[in-house]
Amino acid sequence: MGINTDQDWMRHALTLAAKAAELGEVPVGAVLVKDEQLLAEGWNQPIVHNDPTAHAEIMAIRAGAKKLANYRLPDTTLYITIEPCSMCAGAIIHARIARVVFGASEPRAGAAGSVINLLQHEQFNHFTEVTSGVLGDECGKILKDFFAMRRAVQKKARRQ
Repeated sequence: MGINTDQDWMRHALTLAAKAAELGEVPVGAVLVKDEQLLAEGWNQPIVHNDPTAHAEIMAIRAGAKKLANYRLPDTTLYITIEPCSMCAGAIIHARIARVVFGASEPRAGAAGSVINLLQHEQFNHFTEVTSGVLGDECGKILKDFFAMRRAVQKKARRQ
């Protein structure tokens, strides 16, 4: 049996988020799917690449566009462990991604409904279907655990 459900793809994105965490990056993973097949994947890498645009979504979109030799990615679904920010939402719109599925909401910077919904903004010429909360608890936990660990390390460093 292959990967073919939203939960299956999100589990794959979670493995990529763990990869980001191993690099000391905020643990976010993204999987781009076309015709129920993996097209591309990405994980947060802004620190490693000294690139503020190297979010998981952007990395997956870049890889998918390169693989298809097309800057448009119609009929694709992007699975992300956290709600996309405004930069990533803009890239999703410009790439014409058909559907976004995300796990954890981002109440401070979410651009798929939490703060603003750019993916379905009435003035844009492209609307992206959005499904939220897929494996939301697991996606939120990896982030909470990462930041708790980071705070503990910072607290220990301050004491020394």
